[in-house]
Amino acid sequence: MALSKTKERTGTPATNGVSAQQPMAGPVAPPRVSARRRRPGVIALSLALIAAGGAGVAVLLLQVGDRTPVVTVVRDVQVGQVLTEQDLGKASVALDPAVKAVRADDLKSVVGKRAAVELKPGSLLSPSQVTKDSLVKPGEQLVPIGLKPEQVPATALVPGQTVQLVQVPAQGAAVTDAEEAADDGASKTIAGRVVKASKAAPGTGVVVVDVATSAKDGPTAAAWVSTGAVRLVLDAPEGR
Repeated sequence: MALSKTKERTGTPATNGVSAQQPMAGPVAPPRVSARRRRPGVIALSLALIAAGGAGVAVLLLQVGDRTPVVTVVRDVQVGQVLTEQDLGKASVALDPAVKAVRADDLKSVVGKRAAVELKPGSLLSPSQVTKDSLVKPGEQLVPIGLKPEQVPATALVPGQTVQLVQVPAQGAAVTDAEEAADDGASKTIAGRVVKASKAAPGTGVVVVDVATSAKDGPTAAAWVSTGAVRLVLDAPEGR
């Protein structure tokens, strides 16, 4: 029939006995993923946080870089003690404007002055913590008192402490009838203030304490010391 002759064959004739291959499928396209939209408000907030963080780091770096050379205390200094270069050091710190400290360039100006307060290692030295004045004030006298080991208080004696010099009967001294009659039972005392206390002397353990008293009481206190008729009593700290 004419139709059968004109009908096109869809298959490919075999070649040398090999069956015809079907056409191969083309590459598969990946699925399309729609991009998530970013809201303008979130983007703006992220940028603001990044900017703020960067500004904070910048301020911190500026503070670290802005350091001031100052004078520091490197060992214990008692009240009234004369400052030496060995007592002081230098450090570079980020100094708050409200903090008053002696600048490192002025270290020489404080050497030779006295500590107005007790100074501790590791602290900054403030101008108000030193003085050029002696702890012996006008109208006072300095009386040295030697204390035997059993007479030295367990509490460390430091400059500025207030004390009482108490008269006691001298060892081996006889009390006369007149003195006994005049004694009303109250001990005689003289108010004083510690200016300096030495370390215990090798061998004897005696500690010499310089006590400032009023000019009128100085000779009396010295007389008590010469006869061994004086004892030193610490006053309670103020506010107690």
